[in-house]
Amino acid sequence: MSVTVDDRADALGADALDAYSRTVTAVADRLVPSVAGLRVEGRGGRGPGGSGSAVVIAGDGLLVTSAHVVAGAGGGTATFASGEEAAFDVVGRDPLSDLAVVRAAGSGYRAAVLGDAERLRVGQLVVAVGNPFGFAGSVSAGVVSALGRSLLASTGASSRLVDNVIQTDAALHPGNSGGALAVADGRVVGINTAVIGPGIGQGLGLAVPVNAATRAVIGALAAGRRVRRAYLGVGGGSRPLAPGTAGVGRQRRGVEVVSVVDGSPAHRAGIRTGDVLVDVDGTPVEDVGTLQGLLGEDRIGRSGTLGVVRHGRRGEVAVDYAELEG
Repeated sequence: MSVTVDDRADALGADALDAYSRTVTAVADRLVPSVAGLRVEGRGGRGPGGSGSAVVIAGDGLLVTSAHVVAGAGGGTATFASGEEAAFDVVGRDPLSDLAVVRAAGSGYRAAVLGDAERLRVGQLVVAVGNPFGFAGSVSAGVVSALGRSLLASTGASSRLVDNVIQTDAALHPGNSGGALAVADGRVVGINTAVIGPGIGQGLGLAVPVNAATRAVIGALAAGRRVRRAYLGVGGGSRPLAPGTAGVGRQRRGVEVVSVVDGSPAHRAGIRTGDVLVDVDGTPVEDVGTLQGLLGEDRIGRSGTLGVVRHGRRGEVAVDYAELEG
């Protein structure tokens, strides 16, 4: 019996579907036991405070979640897909990265393996695991639809952009926040944080990336330390440098200053709107994410220099770094 072209196409389509299904199923098998649903209580047990998801990062009960999920909370109950429940306490929160760490009672938990979001590519398969609408162990799949997005996070009078946020079309719903976004080998590359759109299921979700910067935040929170950051007090965005700009070598972009906070280190240093920051203490800066990455705890209280392009020429200004108060 001969095989028609349509038969061969159907067979190839089935094989492709089977491969896709096998990948998603393997990720689900590996990750679902490591993701819990959180029922949050207000401090002092004063009523429910909301719900979300969390990812086990250590077998002794440490889980990472979104800071906004446990905002104002002292603890609550973690429920796993197996039906097991455990009380948890909030270890630490960092609203400016929208990350938090909680500790569940007990031990022997199955920890997820953290990956590196810096290696993601647009179009790459990702799988989301979480607790939408309280349904623990729910799985959805999609692709990385964009990289390099920014998410505004704030606390009190302070705010900053969480840079390099992952955009995905994997279905996310209320309750997915704090859950895992994983690649095909099951490694967690993001912590789901937001659903964009007037309703739900809009095919546009965001996840805080797991990378060197956020690993440092998670490590500090797990150790019970407050995350500290240096502060300049400027707002702006990346822009190309004009051809022939003097003193910048081969650097092609900088961060244009569009606002300066009164009384901030940048204001005291004489930074003006329209200036373009091109380096911090000699390290080139081409975007907001790089600038924020250089403003770590080690610069608090120190003096340094900012490379600034003004009127088509690079100059330097002295600056005294202060601490960003949360």
